[in-house]
Amino acid sequence: QVQFVESGGGLVQPGGSLRLSCAASGFTFSSYRMSWYRQTPGKERELVASITDAGGRTNYADSVKGRFTISRDNAKNTVSLQMNSLKPEDTAVYYCNAGFAVVAFTYWGQGTQVIVSS
Repeated sequence: QVQFVESGGGLVQPGGSLRLSCAASGFTFSSYRMSWYRQTPGKERELVASITDAGGRTNYADSVKGRFTISRDNAKNTVSLQMNSLKPEDTAVYYCNAGFAVVAFTYWGQGTQVIVSS
């Protein structure tokens, strides 16, 4: 059964940092590109960062370049997102999934809430 379990979100002040983690299961993790997405009520889901199956290449939304870093551990079936210099605009629910512009699975986890506020 395909499953994504996101964790690590919370309330943080502007300029602070958070590390999000996603534990994936139910598919051959090492064969898929993994991505982080975020969504705010009333707005479309946004692709935040992506990493190739072996971790050799990464992509980031312009809004997070230089601040966020995506990584993966294929031995543990996990993908992480280190978020630094957080801004209020980063406030959203963050999700992970296999794929890139188009996700590989219709299943979405519960996500993890990130709130950047003073």
